[in-house]
Amino acid sequence: MQAPFWKLKSLKELTQEEWESLCDGCGKCCLHKLENDADNLVYYTDVACRLLNTMTCRCSNYAERRREVPDCIQLTADTLPELDWLPSSCAYRLLAEGKDLPEWHPLLSGNPESVYEAGQSVRGRCRHESEVEDLEDHIVMWPE
Repeated sequence: MQAPFWKLKSLKELTQEEWESLCDGCGKCCLHKLENDADNLVYYTDVACRLLNTMTCRCSNYAERRREVPDCIQLTADTLPELDWLPSSCAYRLLAEGKDLPEWHPLLSGNPESVYEAGQSVRGRCRHESEVEDLEDHIVMWPE
């Protein structure tokens, strides 16, 4: 039996389909984050990008997201090292750090709901930016 593609290839060697399949659909990267200039720490909020479908935890307009939300970050193997705010459970971050995917990852479980069932999803735990006045009032610890 052959090892899975993410153990055989580097992140830079993945096809677009393989790259996209690594996303577990947690939605954590679509939460607004605040960086504290005093300590350089990044704080997650429970406020989601307006394009995040909070039930599916997927972008509602993935193909055009960068046009609709200009500050949306394009995650690539090249930009990955700069994105130290990615959650510790993120498959891209884990693989870049030489770690394996968690057992609840859909590529291992075969179940796209396993992310939610494992408590790793933002489903039911966030609100859209249109519902919020001050992001500082919505800092949460649960994404990590």
